[in-house]
Amino acid sequence: MDVVPEDAEYSEIFTQNVRNRTASLNSTSLASTASFQNTRTLRLRSSVASMRGITPEAEPAEIVSPVPRRHLSHTSESLSWLKAGAFSDVDSQARCISPLSAASSTPSLFPPSSSRQLSFSVLLEQEKRARVAALRRTQSEDTMDQGAVRRCVRWMHKHNMKGWVVPCAIAASTYVKWCIGLGSYSGYGTPPMFGDYEAQRHWMELTIHLPVQQWYRYDLQYWGLDYPPLTAYVSWICGKIGSWIEPSWFGLDTSRGLETPGNKLFMRASVITLDALIYVPALYAFTRIWHATRSSRTQHAALITLLFHPALLLIDFGHFQYNSVMLGFMLLAINAFAVGFDLLGAVLFVLSLGFKQMSLYYAPAIGAYLLGKCIFLGSKKGLKLFTRLALVTTFSFVILFAPFLPPFSPMSTLAASISRIFPFSRGLFEDKVANFWCFTNVTVLKWRRLFDGKESLLIKGSAVLTTLGFFPAVAGLLWGCYKTQSSPSTPTLPLLPYALLTTSMSFFLFSFQVHEKSILLPLLPLTLLLSGASPSEEVFAWGTLGNTVGVFSMWPLLKKDGLGIQYVAMLLFWCRLIGYSPFRVQFNSFVHLFSTVVNMSMILLHLLEMVVTPPARYPDLFPVLNILVSTPVFGLIWLWSIKRGIQVSWAIAGLPRSRTEGKIKLAKDGAHDSDNEPASTTVRRPEVEGVRRDAGMRAVSLGYASGRAVLYAGEDWGTRGGERWRGCRGELGAWRWKGLQANDDGVVF
Repeated sequence: MDVVPEDAEYSEIFTQNVRNRTASLNSTSLASTASFQNTRTLRLRSSVASMRGITPEAEPAEIVSPVPRRHLSHTSESLSWLKAGAFSDVDSQARCISPLSAASSTPSLFPPSSSRQLSFSVLLEQEKRARVAALRRTQSEDTMDQGAVRRCVRWMHKHNMKGWVVPCAIAASTYVKWCIGLGSYSGYGTPPMFGDYEAQRHWMELTIHLPVQQWYRYDLQYWGLDYPPLTAYVSWICGKIGSWIEPSWFGLDTSRGLETPGNKLFMRASVITLDALIYVPALYAFTRIWHATRSSRTQHAALITLLFHPALLLIDFGHFQYNSVMLGFMLLAINAFAVGFDLLGAVLFVLSLGFKQMSLYYAPAIGAYLLGKCIFLGSKKGLKLFTRLALVTTFSFVILFAPFLPPFSPMSTLAASISRIFPFSRGLFEDKVANFWCFTNVTVLKWRRLFDGKESLLIKGSAVLTTLGFFPAVAGLLWGCYKTQSSPSTPTLPLLPYALLTTSMSFFLFSFQVHEKSILLPLLPLTLLLSGASPSEEVFAWGTLGNTVGVFSMWPLLKKDGLGIQYVAMLLFWCRLIGYSPFRVQFNSFVHLFSTVVNMSMILLHLLEMVVTPPARYPDLFPVLNILVSTPVFGLIWLWSIKRGIQVSWAIAGLPRSRTEGKIKLAKDGAHDSDNEPASTTVRRPEVEGVRRDAGMRAVSLGYASGRAVLYAGEDWGTRGGERWRGCRGELGAWRWKGLQANDDGVVF
């Protein structure tokens, strides 16, 4: 049995608080008197006489009292969660009475009793155990490593340096990017084809020297252009600027394989500049929009977490690519959706597609969200929005491909560009990638051998599996919009990050022509979900596991590029920043146990690779083992994202049920009637002022809540001193006071 700490002041306050709480309960004898026949049973909050004063002839151990149905905000868990003084008599006396919830999302501190009556001593012991458990939970949370990011942000805020957090974070991340860029890169010193660095430089070379009609046709065997037109336009701009500085850097054919220090400095600077112009502002806007109701400390910590994303930094500033431009446009698009600018968001998503076709990984989620928005608005306004979206999207693509269309170019130019952008003839996969096809190709059967000469069947099967993989996310978005058509504001925005994770991970696992670097696309929404979470939350555990394994899955590529030091340094540095230790052994949940096993496997595999030489018969032994470790993790994250999407959909729209059961009843202002009002009746829903259905919603926090509207999932409403509070049943939220704290997924109600 737990014992209350030996402290005189603690014990005195504790005993007095318990006495006041117990004395406030209506005993059986009092409840039977005439004056209490028609009065709702309430617990007094003012100073009362002791229990001995009420029944002077009774001993404390003989007093029998009914077990109360305690309000969630009055339990020890809620008091500890709210960071309120658990032993404050002032709080106990000053709080107003709020209506009792007929259904609680948190189990009561008191176990059920068949007689519903407990003695005074039993109540006292249970209260002691609950208080001590709450104190221990608080101490364990305080001792948990919150990460260097949170400690640094907290220190700067306390020392009146709040305005310097963002500039210092951006400057520090830029410095780290430059440090990574000092190392090697893809294809360094490996003629004749070199690598991605040479591919990007070569595209700058050919775009400034050749007409548009030749961009997708010139010498395709040597790094032919195979990205959409926006990449070509950016390459043309960079090539023009570089040729003004030094023409020899981009001489047609004569500059192939050029690796001078000046050219490398210019190429590295171009990546950092584009990243600073597009991706960094998109991250800052994301933390300001999606975490708007969180504290500034949380926003700053989220920004730093995203700025030092290890996978993106290693690929863009080490391996050498421009993925941050594509991801930046994507982030700007979902930011626009969050503030209600759907047309602008559609244009920005077209730009993301126009820079890299891999943004198609997000297309099902974006399309389902916008289509669901049209369904939500109803037939008239929805059709109007759908027409506008169709026109804006079509017009954006026409402008993007205008130089490849008549009268500027023949139609064959457009056909050549499309065939280069979508190379179906290349086969199902290349190299060793941690997805379904490579994993099963190693463990189950040889796909290429089985379907030799029938690659089209493999591509069709890949398309079917990919569609089935992202179908739950698309269905959840559409179902949520259909079920909430009577809501005053768009409630499905919280589903979007989970839908993006589900669809992008589905493409990575099941689609064709997947590269190691494609894991960056599902890692983006996963890191966005992680950014506002605390180390004790489930999304934090899955997010850190996914990011560490995502970087680990690219180890064969990074090792080939000579980026081993950067790989180890960035991975450990980021884990230290966010407060995650891959060496910590935890068994308190499935995800922590699974993370421990995976982390140990990764460490063991690296140690074996250092001391063991693979046999000549199996030269790819360690890349294959990498796939066997990484693929199950990505598969479980995909399944987890589906589960979370279903949970959020249920919180927004509810599970399928009858129309009469789904309708929300409105009542007059005030509390429930004492006896005559049915239990399902709720207080009138507050108006959502200034938010129109066709104007979209402002995302006030990443997770389940969006805008100033309320997510209703069987919740109860009440009044407290003129303020409104709300609760949500189930896993998706416990009762929280409005604007005071976030729930387990970082959502402030």
